[in-house]
Amino acid sequence: MDLLTILQILDSTIRLATPLLLACLAGLFSERAGIFDIGLEGKMLAAAFLSGAIAFVTGSVWLGLLAGIAGSLALSGIHGLASITFRGNQLISGVAINFLASGLTVVVAQSWFGQGGRTPQLAGAARFEPIIWPGALTNIREMQQAGPLQQIYSELISGHTIVVYIALLIVPLTWWVLFRTRFGLRLRAVGENPAAVDTAGISVVGLRYAAVGICGVLTGIAGAYLATALQAGFTREMTAGRGYIALAALIFAKWRPWYALMATMLFGFLQALALRPDIIERTLSFRVQVQLLDALPYILTVIILAGFVGKAIPPRAGGEPYVKER
Repeated sequence: MDLLTILQILDSTIRLATPLLLACLAGLFSERAGIFDIGLEGKMLAAAFLSGAIAFVTGSVWLGLLAGIAGSLALSGIHGLASITFRGNQLISGVAINFLASGLTVVVAQSWFGQGGRTPQLAGAARFEPIIWPGALTNIREMQQAGPLQQIYSELISGHTIVVYIALLIVPLTWWVLFRTRFGLRLRAVGENPAAVDTAGISVVGLRYAAVGICGVLTGIAGAYLATALQAGFTREMTAGRGYIALAALIFAKWRPWYALMATMLFGFLQALALRPDIIERTLSFRVQVQLLDALPYILTVIILAGFVGKAIPPRAGGEPYVKER
């Protein structure tokens, strides 16, 4: 396996890991504040549909992105209302959001576009286009003849959409917000001991709604990326379990931003391998079933949930509604 082939796999890894990374960081904010969010899948799906639909109708990918974020925020508001204000079961609220988004996106898409629950294909300004950096090569023959540094620059660093670069920048930003700001300290404290935060005169409800809102924004960007960058439009159930994979990656990462980056890149790498079975066959010298490669991320999800749930310690107040003492 030559360097260019490895770089192509890593390039696919970054692109496929981007929605997982955004959703994982979204869940990190929410769960650090004590709100478990199983509804990441549903919010990503709703955001993907709205972004694809609005981008097609208006011809602007940025309006599509804003629509996706708005849809995700609306579902986050419902989840916050159910789990924070009315102190309902957070897991049931999240599952309900998933079912709601799964059915509603198909019905509305069929009603609007009549294409079997899909949106029309996006093109031009309705999609996020890759950003080619100065000096990067795009011709495959030139790439093969270029040196290693030029190949890395052209294949791995250049050529991604703006959402990919934003997602990678959000990782250090998340670390800084959570561990270097007063807001982050209070947010983490709410997930560990909300009574102590309340005693200090800080609004537990306000902080938890803020965390749920941040979660909605990041999940909205993740869903919009699926429909307007990774693919050219919305298709039914296009999230394909990515919300659940993001939750597994969050547990694997022990609710830390940098570990979340590494965990989601691992899942992205497995998805990238599934797209290139020929490489595995040449490397291992035997044929691997494509279905097995497609199932690898989900198999890893089950392994992580089975092996790490008991070892990874979540925020102590996670999943528990806060009742203010009188």
